[in-house]
Amino acid sequence: MPLALLALAIGAFGIGTTEFVIMGLLPQVAEDFGISVPTAGLLTTGYALGVVVGAPLLAVLGTRIPRKRMLMLLMGLFVAGNLVTALAPTFGLVLTGRIIASLAHGAFFGIGAIVAADLVAPSRKAGAIALMFTGLTVANVVGVPLGTLVGQQIGWRVTFLLVAALGVIGLAGIAALVPGTPAADRAPGRTAGSVRRELAAFRNVQVVLAMLMTVLGFGGVFAAVTYIAPMMTGAAGYAEGSVTWLLVLFGLGMVAGNLVGGRYADRRLMPMLFVTLGSLAAVLAVFSFTAHDKVLAAITIPLIGALGFATVPPLQKRVLDQTGDAPTLASAVNIGAFNLGNALAAWLGGAVIAAGLGVTAPNWVGAAMAAAALALAVLSAALERRSSAVAGATAETPAGTPADRPAASPRVPVRT
Repeated sequence: MPLALLALAIGAFGIGTTEFVIMGLLPQVAEDFGISVPTAGLLTTGYALGVVVGAPLLAVLGTRIPRKRMLMLLMGLFVAGNLVTALAPTFGLVLTGRIIASLAHGAFFGIGAIVAADLVAPSRKAGAIALMFTGLTVANVVGVPLGTLVGQQIGWRVTFLLVAALGVIGLAGIAALVPGTPAADRAPGRTAGSVRRELAAFRNVQVVLAMLMTVLGFGGVFAAVTYIAPMMTGAAGYAEGSVTWLLVLFGLGMVAGNLVGGRYADRRLMPMLFVTLGSLAAVLAVFSFTAHDKVLAAITIPLIGALGFATVPPLQKRVLDQTGDAPTLASAVNIGAFNLGNALAAWLGGAVIAAGLGVTAPNWVGAAMAAAALALAVLSAALERRSSAVAGATAETPAGTPADRPAASPRVPVRT
């Protein structure tokens, strides 16, 4: 394993930790600034919206800067954002720091995946990309629970200082271990014309549908998980310190779901989406009831993580499959779509709590979003079948030949 992959994984670990750790620290942040938990939930919304904006903009910028240098700039931006978050004297500046850190998210994973693949032989490219993304997955099993524990016992600001330190380690690792890639940086795909081709991919209705599925499907997970701390302490009756190991259960579910989704996405992608999105909608609806019982809540939480992250590989692959030879920008935008769904879900979840519908009401929001994603998946598959049928009929009927009249026999070429 090239050590450069470890540097990329450390960067992914830091990004994953800062994205998700805020879920367990919302009560502490709210108390520190004298605001409501739904208002503190804007820290999740702001981060997600920053990814939505930053992913395409910085992905385009990354076509004009050597990839190693771009990765270093992105990690520097990540460190700066977490330092602002940790040291901010007002809630507004905390939110600003979260947005600054989020701008690096989408582009780092998009460009990092390309660099990871370039580090190994062609037969090992997928494994190298998966190894980099392992940092994001492990963050939810190790980084997020530990960060939550530190934030609850010492202070939430210390958590973000430690995350900034992780970013420094990742930056140093990239600088020292990731080789320059001048050949890749001069590749034909990194041109202004390529950007225009990438933008043209968004005229494909299947690309748009896939991204809408991403927004609604994974957003359903965040409607519930954003408010897991107040939900578990207020409805299930857990002590505040128990949120840490509940997040571990959620992270373990994520790891399992990601592995299963990645295994079956290449085999039967759309059936996989039907099953995962339908099951996710059902489990989120059930969580509205099981969230009131400690044992049942502890069983349901990892199921949400597993089903939610089982949708990630097929949704990402769906976008790549529909963009042909121009997948780079669409791939980065789809990472932003995941976070747009997170932002929408966090806002809607906070809105239903603020409306007095109860601390478990966000689960119904998540169930509705996942069900809507399932409906779009069914529509997408139906359109694809119809398109295939039309294409097949066109191929069987030569142009200008009535469909109800036999076509002329093909000419037999004369050999000379």
